[in-house]
Amino acid sequence: MASNEASDKFYLEKEQLLADSDDEFQYEEVPIDEEFIVDDVVENLDVAVRTIRESQDDAQAAVRKESTARPSVTQHPEVVDDFVRNFLVRMGMGRTLDCFQTEWYELQEKGLLHEEDIDVVPDIYARNQDLDNEIKFLKKEVDKYRNAALKAKESYVKLRKERDYHRMHHKRVVQEKNKFIDDIKRLKRHYQQYEPTLHQLKRKYEVAMKEKMLAKLERDRAVGQVNGLQSTLKSMESFKGTSSLSLQDKRPVKGDKQVEELGPTQRALALEREKLSECDIQLLPEDFKRYPNDSVFPVDTGVNPYLSNSKAAPSHISRTGGFRLSNTIQAHSHSVSGVALHPRKQILVTSSDDNTWKMWAVPSGDIIMTGEGHTDWVSSCDFHPGGAKLATTSGDTTVKIWDFAKGECVHTFVDHMLAVWNCSWHSCGDFLATCSMDNTSKVWDLNSLRCRYTLRGHTDSVNSIQFVPFSNIILTSSADKTLSLWDARTGLCTQTFYGHMNSVNHAAFNLRCDTVASCDSYGIFKLWDVRNVSEMVSVDIGPHPANHVTFDPSGSVLGVSSNDSTIKMYELASGQITALYGHEDAVQCSLFDQSGEFMVSGGSDCTVRIWS
Repeated sequence: MASNEASDKFYLEKEQLLADSDDEFQYEEVPIDEEFIVDDVVENLDVAVRTIRESQDDAQAAVRKESTARPSVTQHPEVVDDFVRNFLVRMGMGRTLDCFQTEWYELQEKGLLHEEDIDVVPDIYARNQDLDNEIKFLKKEVDKYRNAALKAKESYVKLRKERDYHRMHHKRVVQEKNKFIDDIKRLKRHYQQYEPTLHQLKRKYEVAMKEKMLAKLERDRAVGQVNGLQSTLKSMESFKGTSSLSLQDKRPVKGDKQVEELGPTQRALALEREKLSECDIQLLPEDFKRYPNDSVFPVDTGVNPYLSNSKAAPSHISRTGGFRLSNTIQAHSHSVSGVALHPRKQILVTSSDDNTWKMWAVPSGDIIMTGEGHTDWVSSCDFHPGGAKLATTSGDTTVKIWDFAKGECVHTFVDHMLAVWNCSWHSCGDFLATCSMDNTSKVWDLNSLRCRYTLRGHTDSVNSIQFVPFSNIILTSSADKTLSLWDARTGLCTQTFYGHMNSVNHAAFNLRCDTVASCDSYGIFKLWDVRNVSEMVSVDIGPHPANHVTFDPSGSVLGVSSNDSTIKMYELASGQITALYGHEDAVQCSLFDQSGEFMVSGGSDCTVRIWS
C-alpha cells in the first residue's frame, strides 16, 4: 500500500494559461466511423495518468472477481462445553446433560472457570471422533459385504452342486447313449444274420402255397373223378344185361392222330382214358346228372317288383334340409364294415372287424341277435331274398350261411384262398356270388353246396360284387382299376369298363339297371351308361378315399361314403353335392331302405347312424 501511495503523489505548480480563441482555428469534419488516433505529439501527462489508473482498476476488479467466485469456508474449532453437550446428546444422556449445564453455568457465573479451561477441544479429540464415526460406518459396510459374501457363497455352493449333478447326469446319459448304440449295432448284426433265413423261408412259403394250390386242384379233380366213377358204377349195375360187344360196336374212334403223336406211355394212358370215358358216357342214362342237386339259373331276366319306387320323386329331396341324423347305435367294439336291410321287415344286420355280426331293430336300435363263428374280421353281410337266411364273408377266407330258424351256421364255403370282401344273393335265392383278395369271384350253389363257377379275369383284388337285380348278370369292381360284367350261367366276362386311375373300392347298379356307379381310393366316383358302355359323369370329392356307393330307390340320388367321416349326397339331375355330418371317423358303408324314407350307415367309429 505504501508503494502505491508513493506512486500516486502529485505536485501542484502555478502556471498561467492564456485564454485562446476558437475563431482563429479551422475545423475539419471527421467521419464517425474513422478511428480516432492520438498523435504522439499532442499526448500529454493527463492522458498517460488516466490510462495507468484504468489499467490498475481493471487488474483490481479481476482480482476481486476471482475472490468472490471462490468463497472460502472457515471451520472454527469446537469448544469444550459444546463437545461435551454433543456427546451427551448423541448418547441420549438427557439428565446428565441437564446436570452438566447447570453446574457449568454456575461455575462460569462464579468465575471459577479460567480461559484455559474454556478453550477449544484439542484437534486429536475431534480427529478421534471422526475416526470413530468412520470406523462405525466401515463396520456396517463390512457386515453388509459379509452378508452378501455369505449369500454369494451359498449360491456358489448350490450352483456347484447343480453343476456336479448335471455333469453326472450328462455322463450317465452319454453312457446310456453309447450302450444303446452298441445294442442297435448288435441288433443290426443279429438281424442281418436272419435275412438269408427269411428269404429262404419266403421261398419255402411260396413253394408251399403253389403246392397247396396244385394239391387242391388235384383234390377237386379226384373228387370229381370219384363222383363220376360212383355214378358210372351205379349205371353199370342198372345195365348189366347189355352186351359188351354191342357197346364196343357203338364206340366212336376220336383223336387217333393226336394219340399217335404222343410217346408210348402217354399214348397208352390216353387210350385207356378214352376207353373209360367212352364207356362211362355210353353207360349213363339220358337224364343223368353228375350233380343232381345243382340249381338251374332262371332262363330270362325277371321283372323287378321295385321299379315302381324308381318312378316316385325322392321325399328326402323335397323336404327342407334333406336327410338328418335321427339315431345312433353303438353297434360294435371295432369298425362296422357292412350293413344289410331285411327285404320285408324293419331289421338291420351289421358286420364288424370284431369277428361278429349283429341284428338290430330299426329305427329303435334294439339288438335282436348276435352271430359268432368267424375267426377273423367280418367284411360284409347280405340277406337271402326270402329273409330267412344270411350270408357273411370274412378275412378268414370263408363264406358262412346262417339260418335264423335254426339259429346257427348251416354251411361254410372254404374254396377262396385269401380274404373274402363281399357277397350278393341272386334274386331266386339259390345262388350266392362272392369276391376275394385272391383276384377271383365265385358263384356258389346253395342246393348242391358247391362252387358252380370261378370268375377269373381281374389281375388284382376283387373288392365288390353284386347280382344285377332279377337277372343273371354279375357286376364286380377290382383294385386293377376296372369294372366287369359277368354272365353267371357261363362264368364268362361280357363287358369291362375302363376309366378309373386308381383302385376301385365299390360299384353298384341302380334299380333300372341302366346306370352303374363306382368309386375309387382317391375319392373319385363315376357314373357309367351300361347300354353305351361309356362314362357319363366323373366327380372328384377327394383327397380322402371313397369307400362305398349306393343309389336311392328312385335312382336320382347317389350316396358316397367317404373316409373324411362324411356321406356325400349327389343329385344326378342337378349335380349338387350335399355332405351329411355325424360320424366321427371314416364311413365304410351306407344303404337306403326300399322306400327311400331313411338311410343307414356304418363307420370306423364303431357306430351305425340312421338318417331320416
